[in-house]
Amino acid sequence: MNTKVSPPATDAGFARWLADQVAADLMRLRAEADFADPAVLRKTADARAHDLIVTLLTRWRPGDAVLSEEGVRDDARRLRASRVWIVDPLDGTREFGEPGRTDWAVHIALWQAGALVAGAVAMPARGLTLSTEQPPSYPEIWDGNPGRPLRVATSRTRPPALLDRFAQAWEGTVEPVPMGSAGVKVCAVISGAVDAYIHAGGQYEWDSAAPVAVATATGLYASRVDGSALEYNQPDPSLPDLLVCRKDLAPRILAALDAARAHRST
Repeated sequence: MNTKVSPPATDAGFARWLADQVAADLMRLRAEADFADPAVLRKTADARAHDLIVTLLTRWRPGDAVLSEEGVRDDARRLRASRVWIVDPLDGTREFGEPGRTDWAVHIALWQAGALVAGAVAMPARGLTLSTEQPPSYPEIWDGNPGRPLRVATSRTRPPALLDRFAQAWEGTVEPVPMGSAGVKVCAVISGAVDAYIHAGGQYEWDSAAPVAVATATGLYASRVDGSALEYNQPDPSLPDLLVCRKDLAPRILAALDAARAHRST
């Protein structure tokens, strides 16, 4: 890290810069690792990424509050603050500790006065960072071909039961596409590699804030699975479910999700 170089002045540019600083450091750590003890590697990576984020925010954004998966929550301060950085220093920790996997990410988002105003998702092992500084192009519209499966990103280790019920309610075939980090899943929607990301069963604000900031900057749809708004910097940072998809698919997906959730309650 070159500490003599000042980061971009804009919040969007700073979010991307911060994600890239952490990404580079995690790649250095991973290059030196022998993966003999994945648990130690993951713990070291989480702590190292968190410490770097806090150090750089303290230096360059000293007046802002922080909500981090790795321990900086400071509810009393952040709930009074008008600017809060919501960060996941290493999303996809399991995948980081597995040699050869690339589906892990760094999440950096800025919440200001009730809304996500900047965000970046770095995917270091893929050499790619998506951010609100230069939002990616809107993905190719789904052609609606009934013979084409709806590709849905899902957890590779804990696919939600809701997805099975959704597949039964969807008019057509649903193809689950397992992958790691939530940020990688949302970026797969942004790139058009999948049509949607549906999650239920437990997440926190830091899991989705940065990916949602980038996704909505491209024009994608994002909400909870019942269609209600995603709200950030709340007293309880639990935000247990998420839908990200193209706007042309959102009404149909939400209708099928409603049917899936109704089936669960019967």
